Amino acid sequence: MPPIVIGPMIMIIGLGLSSSAIKNIGIGSGTEVLDYKGIIVAFITFVVTVLMLVKAKGFFKVIPFLVGILAGYLTSIVLGMVDFTTVSQAAWIQVPNFQIPFISYTPNLMVALTMAPIALVTMAEHIGDHTALSTIIGKDLLKEPGLERTLLGDGVATFVAGLIGAPANTTYGENTSVVGMTKIASVWVIGLAAIFAIIFGFLGKLIAVIQTIPNPVLGGISLLLYGFIAVNGLKILIQNQIDFGKTRNVIIASSMLVIGLGGAVITIATGGNMSIPISGMTLAAIVGIILNKLLPEE
Repeated sequence: MPPIVIGPMIMIIGLGLSSSAIKNIGIGSGTEVLDYKGIIVAFITFVVTVLMLVKAKGFFKVIPFLVGILAGYLTSIVLGMVDFTTVSQAAWIQVPNFQIPFISYTPNLMVALTMAPIALVTMAEHIGDHTALSTIIGKDLLKEPGLERTLLGDGVATFVAGLIGAPANTTYGENTSVVGMTKIASVWVIGLAAIFAIIFGFLGKLIAVIQTIPNPVLGGISLLLYGFIAVNGLKILIQNQIDFGKTRNVIIASSMLVIGLGGAVITIATGGNMSIPISGMTLAAIVGIILNKLLPEE
């Protein structure tokens, strides 16, 4: 996929998530009554994170988002937005509710086949996020270690997660943004973070505390994260000197952005009760690739 396709695709990832950030803050178009406490919390979370990114040094430069979340969380506690009932009721140590095949449930092949087409969506997101990450770290991850290896790892992780009743894995764009802003891209650091996440899964009190974090805190953080993803897509277009004086480039980019952000969905019936929905970034990527092949360079 050339830059004229990759750039808008990455922009769609970030801009497509932007409505979620606005909704978490509580200032969406459907909001009848503004919650000023939520707006204050989101604002403080945003400002503290920005200050950490711009002014902090040393260790605090590496954890700006954690500091921002803590600042927003403490503010929400002061404003009386946090209910600690679930924390007091939670156990200190708990075992996650694992679902073991042939013990907790019997695998159903037809259900698996129905869910399988969704892999097309996660594969498209995988490629888009790894392309954005490649731009951030200055290394083509689609060539080294290679798309075949990264897709395999993503698939195996989702397969194992599904076996034990966990949600599907995906290359969250938020994580791509964190790498870009903190400049920390070491696989050893990410691996250690995964180990901590596994340990946290057994700490009932900690999980309960995390679940009490108000949505405005997440909204304040997401303003930066989702926007950073979109800016990375724009950066790809700039770095590759895409000429929007050429009509073909305007057609490709504009078509992808409208389809990806406009909520377009095409459902392909595969027989019986099964169907494959193609929407959002996946549909936009397909349209972009086709247009790039069909439209002449001159």
